[in-house]
Formats: sequence, structure tokens, C-alpha cells
Amino acid sequence: MSKYQFIEGSVAFSKLTETDVYNGTDTGKYKLDVGIDPSFVSQLEEQGVKLKDYDGTSQRKFSSKFPVELVDSEGNAIPTIELPRGSKVRVLYTSGPAHPSFGAPTYLAKVKVLEMAETQVDAPSDF
Repeated sequence: MSKYQFIEGSVAFSKLTETDVYNGTDTGKYKLDVGIDPSFVSQLEEQGVKLKDYDGTSQRKFSSKFPVELVDSEGNAIPTIELPRGSKVRVLYTSGPAHPSFGAPTYLAKVKVLEMAETQVDAPSDF
């Protein structure tokens, strides 16, 4: 069995073009927060991965110390960009040993973009 597994869901937050900054400090990690498709929730829970609930949707952060490869729905490499909120993705990941308080970590390996969401900007009508 491969050590890699995948889940599907929709992008909540994307930080793939540069490492994330938290409270003014660079974490040294690229990250993708995903609203997990309900059919994959039990898979993550069985691995000891803790999920957050946001408006009735289970979410999880996947991170990597290395730049993350993006591919389109056909498997062709695409340039690394920040994925718009709501984009449908398939995330290839590995999980580590569970921590008693924080659960099992999830390490981001690759992202397949199944459907790219449109970037929404609420501009004034006279813009």
C-alpha cells in the first residue's frame, strides 16, 4: 500500500506561492486549507487527523516545507498560483504519527485542480 493518500474538497485558504506567515513570523511552510468533501471525513478521522468545523463543513490544513506541485484535472503540470476560494481540488498527502493533543499531522505532496473557482471581487458599481 502506498504511503500517499488523497482527499477531495474545496479550497478555503491557499498559500502555495510563498511560505505562510503567522503572527508576523514566517512558518517556512506552504499550506492549503481545504473544506473536506463529506465522503472523505471518516478516512481522515480514522488516521487520527483532527478536523475543524466551519459553518457545518469539516476543514483541515495540509502543509509542506517544500514547494507544492499543481496539476490540472488531466494531470498536466500548471504554474503554482494561489488557488481561489471554492476551487475543487484533490489533495495528495501523507499523515504522520498522532500527537495526543493535536492529532496526526497532514503533509501536502501534490494538488490536482479539478475545478478552478472564479476570483470574486466586490467592486463598487461605479468602479
